[in-house]
Amino acid sequence: MNEQTQGSTVRVFIALAPPDDAKDELARELGPAYEAYPRMRWNRIEDWHITLAFLGELPVATAALLRAPLAGLAAARRPVRLAMRGGGHFDERVLWSGIEGDLDGLHRLAGEVRGVVRECGVDFEERPLRPHLTLARSRRDDPSSVVKAAAGLAGFTGRPWQARRLHLVGSNIGRGPGAIHYRDIEAWSFEGH
Repeated sequence: MNEQTQGSTVRVFIALAPPDDAKDELARELGPAYEAYPRMRWNRIEDWHITLAFLGELPVATAALLRAPLAGLAAARRPVRLAMRGGGHFDERVLWSGIEGDLDGLHRLAGEVRGVVRECGVDFEERPLRPHLTLARSRRDDPSSVVKAAAGLAGFTGRPWQARRLHLVGSNIGRGPGAIHYRDIEAWSFEGH
């Protein structure tokens, strides 16, 4: 691989994002945890998302091949009605908020998205869909903060909202020190009726 192609990859996933007012509602609920556990590595609110398919590191040209098929899929689909509820953790390291609502529709959408990706010839590890928003990660020396923060979210029930756009997202993970940041490569509105 030459230097020119080495720099032309991006870590890619396809996701849904809650609207700003739903994220603000959850952020208010997290206020006490933000204060109590400042050492946790909190994700930026603008990066909260529900991953439908994680594709890993792809050449930029391959990511571009996904645009037209994903646009077509979004144009034919209706928005999915969801809500955030409760909280939990993965391995006492990752804090998340759960997702409820039209989970059957969410799973169908994820299956369709993954089908489009396979049809484009992109290999990726198919993991079971566990709908959630990743909120924070613990530091290695502080696993109890995630467990306590998850307990603080147990009674949270957010208002219902519509996932109105499908997002093809790139991240800078592995690109140096500091927080992970995500950016839309492109996003498409669900336009089906």
